[in-house]
Amino acid sequence: MKGLVFTEFLEMVEHTFSADTVDDIIDAADLASGGAYTSVGTYPHAEMVTLVKNLSKQTGISVPDLIKTFGHYLFERFVVLYPRFFTNSPDAFDFLDSIEKHVHVEVRKLYPDAELPTFDTLREGTQKLIMIYRSQHPFASLAEGLIEGCLAHYQVNANIVPVDRSAGQGTHVEFHITRVTV
Repeated sequence: MKGLVFTEFLEMVEHTFSADTVDDIIDAADLASGGAYTSVGTYPHAEMVTLVKNLSKQTGISVPDLIKTFGHYLFERFVVLYPRFFTNSPDAFDFLDSIEKHVHVEVRKLYPDAELPTFDTLREGTQKLIMIYRSQHPFASLAEGLIEGCLAHYQVNANIVPVDRSAGQGTHVEFHITRVTV
């Protein structure tokens, strides 16, 4: 997993909780990296799982809720860090539909060793989009948070219904996204 995900997670923890909380969750873990991450490094995804579990123990917030919250935060950070990914997408559905065909292609140019999930999409008219998430890592909650962050960024009201096709493992999930007219 790219270090950018780790550095942004720790920034979110510091911003939301405190620098002491960051130190506590790292100190409570036995991490090969020692908890020292660079945005361009690559680290075992198990370290992220450990950090999130430690944060959950410390805060009493469930792991899926923490990961989903991180997805919201990470999406907004992507908007700041990579604005060019958003210039050709005037709408949330257009952006979500472009992730695999455009965004991930560009990410692979920047980080050839990145282990990215795949996002196949199916459009059902203008009001419904199905995103099919597949990953070797169980981070469907992160994907859902990123989707929610995208919808919020583009000010789109929508319902998201996740359908786990991996027997609860979070490695193959369909997200049925339907616009809601207010």
